[in-house]
Amino acid sequence: MLTIKRLAEYVGVTVRAVRHYHQTGLLPEPERDHSGYRRYPAQAVVDLIRIRTLTEAGVPLTRVHELIRATPEQFATAIEEIDQGLTRQIEELRQRKLGVAALQAGDRMFLPAEITGYLDQLRALGVSERGVRFERDGWILLAASYPDQALGWIAQKREQLADPDFREFYVTYDQAHDWDPADPRLHELADVMAARLRQESAQTIHEVVSADEQSLLGAHVQDYSPAWIRLAELVRQRTTS
Repeated sequence: MLTIKRLAEYVGVTVRAVRHYHQTGLLPEPERDHSGYRRYPAQAVVDLIRIRTLTEAGVPLTRVHELIRATPEQFATAIEEIDQGLTRQIEELRQRKLGVAALQAGDRMFLPAEITGYLDQLRALGVSERGVRFERDGWILLAASYPDQALGWIAQKREQLADPDFREFYVTYDQAHDWDPADPRLHELADVMAARLRQESAQTIHEVVSADEQSLLGAHVQDYSPAWIRLAELVRQRTTS
């Protein structure tokens, strides 16, 4: 007959683990003897070894109680179920791992190559990462809602970038994000923007995208900059007067 300490040492677990198995009902707890000690018989050693083996194999404690009392047929069936469950978990983890790996692709995970190429062009021009991020998020919204038209629109944008005047205008607009709303340069920039809007051809993004979506895109950008909000007001004054 073994004390709880000797039982734990014999099987290779902790006394705390033995007590936990008592609390969960996995291992029967013997009565105390006249000396006040609990004495464990050989069957307790066998049961504890089985419990330890099953738990180390990854069997949930909720199934261990069932397995240590199962017939050989029941045991085989339960183990097969557990194995299938682990296989499903492994596949789920594999898919999650692939998803995490795909995040390394950055913008390319969310956008077609034509659009990410345009974003790379903006970076090469010296447009800030903030400006590129605003463009990227806007294109994610557009590409999701208008997958067929988006590639045509991005082709127009890339044609515009071939124009030196447009490149200068775009970089200036990006820098204006950090200007004071009272900066007089905003008026000059508004003149350029208004003139460009009037010169745009018929099939533009603004004529296809709904008013609600235009509002969403505009708010997504302008809420970040008082100067850009002021610039939008100045452009509206020039295009509606």
